[in-house]
Amino acid sequence: MALGDNKGGFRYPGYNPLKVADAPTGISAEGDSELDVSFTAPADVGGGAITLYQASTTTGVTATSATSPVTLSGLTNGTLYNVRVWAINGFGPGPFGTGSGTPVAVFQRAVFAGGNGNVMDYVDITTAGNATDFGDLLATNRFLGAFSSSTRGVWAGGDNTNVIQYATIASAGNTTDFGDATVLYRNGIGGCSNSTRGIFGGGYQGGYTATLNYVTIATTGNAVFFGNLTVGRYGLSAVASPTRAIFADGEGSGGFKNILDYHSISSTGNFSDFGDTTVTRRGVCSSSNATRGIFGGSSTYPGSAPYSNVLDYITMATTGNAIDFGDATALFTTGQSAAGLTKALFSLGNVGGSYVNTIDQVTIATTGNATDFGDLTVARSAGGACSSAHGGI
Repeated sequence: MALGDNKGGFRYPGYNPLKVADAPTGISAEGDSELDVSFTAPADVGGGAITLYQASTTTGVTATSATSPVTLSGLTNGTLYNVRVWAINGFGPGPFGTGSGTPVAVFQRAVFAGGNGNVMDYVDITTAGNATDFGDLLATNRFLGAFSSSTRGVWAGGDNTNVIQYATIASAGNTTDFGDATVLYRNGIGGCSNSTRGIFGGGYQGGYTATLNYVTIATTGNAVFFGNLTVGRYGLSAVASPTRAIFADGEGSGGFKNILDYHSISSTGNFSDFGDTTVTRRGVCSSSNATRGIFGGSSTYPGSAPYSNVLDYITMATTGNAIDFGDATALFTTGQSAAGLTKALFSLGNVGGSYVNTIDQVTIATTGNATDFGDLTVARSAGGACSSAHGGI
């Protein structure tokens, strides 16, 4: 499309300036080595439905998307870019809205905590290698629910406790008391969060537990009742986008489950059915970026192979069943998982009945088998991991 003299600045086959869409508004742009250009769609779409949005920088980087945001890739961190974005319908491109943004490197640290001990260690998600000691939990604990904001990691519940504890992810050190959960949680609970609210629950306490609690991560204090899972169960895990929490799998009444439950993070209430994972299991771990959640590892039914190496995934914005992703490097159960912007890590926990310190890695946007990332400082299973750059943020 060449520059012209119409209101959108383009010549376009069939162009009609009276029927193009208005300019998008509320332009914002942020990212790491790229800019995700977000906007509000125009209320007046002109003479036909909008089919595409196009964004560009004044330096010539251009991209398109059917919805907000449009991602402009290959940019330099620390450089201010002026951007513009316009809507396209069957009558041509409309006028553009403008904004600006500066890509910045995102701090991507994963913290693995607890299991068979009170050890905490961390890795830089962007760089493969062995973990470094972070500090200690308040006490030895297993089966914790873990979640985080970009600055604070939180670990809740565990082996017959209602203790919630936290640490500052950027500063190695021991955890500090946060408050108490509304119930004692046991035997494997799930936890996930967006940038402000953490949700955790499930487990077993005199019966399979469906109870979910939540906290505001930036403050301290006791948890508040959130709602219930569709089925009480333990040995489950959870993932989150910025808007949606999803809990997966576990063992409940009648045996192992492949249930996926979901709810909006911002409003309390009972969860609803999302779909099914590909494996009926407990002892699963999971993590996500902003769009895709990945689940891995499990105990399986007695009489079958004791563990699983299956990795499967969901697109969190769309309900439905999980899809096969690939395989972990070993059959494992009760691992820990945390993710950054593009990569998910799985500590394998228990392999063949023995504790291991192996960490696997996968690229979230693609499918395929996992590869080796490095090792934890101590072999262990059934802890809880979180990160400063997961999908809920």
